[in-house]
Amino acid sequence: MHLDPDFDHLTYGDQGERAKQLRANLGPGDLLVFYAALADTRTTTLVYAIIGLYVVEDIVLAIDLPPGERHTNAHGRRILRPDALDLIIRGRQGVSGRLDRCIPIGDFRERAYRVRRDILEEWGGLSVKNGYLQRSARLPRFLDPERFQQWFNRRNPALLRTNN
Repeated sequence: MHLDPDFDHLTYGDQGERAKQLRANLGPGDLLVFYAALADTRTTTLVYAIIGLYVVEDIVLAIDLPPGERHTNAHGRRILRPDALDLIIRGRQGVSGRLDRCIPIGDFRERAYRVRRDILEEWGGLSVKNGYLQRSARLPRFLDPERFQQWFNRRNPALLRTNN
């Protein structure tokens, strides 16, 4: 199974273009926010919600992990070529984890799922057009990470170091 992010070990791995973007744009202390499209069993719509957050501790190549640490992420468990560029981000303990309850943030408008307008305003915006959330080659970035962090903290999230 490709469990990623792995909240037990506070790791997230990626490869290819996404890994390049993450490496170029993230460093220690930055935020990596996980969201998911969840099925609402009462309707036919999806609920886009934040499910976890890491404060980046460090970023390493999977091939550089010592053999005893490769089990901490799906990208480390794979059989790696010597030229593999799979990236692993480790979250800072105590301030990273899976949320005990998701935080809904999105709705369907203009033929796509997007961050709600009121939330976009509170966050100070995203780098993607009109809060576009669906999976794409370009990762969304917060235009004002401090405003996002304040918004997030006001929700008093409980961060768990465990997978479901």
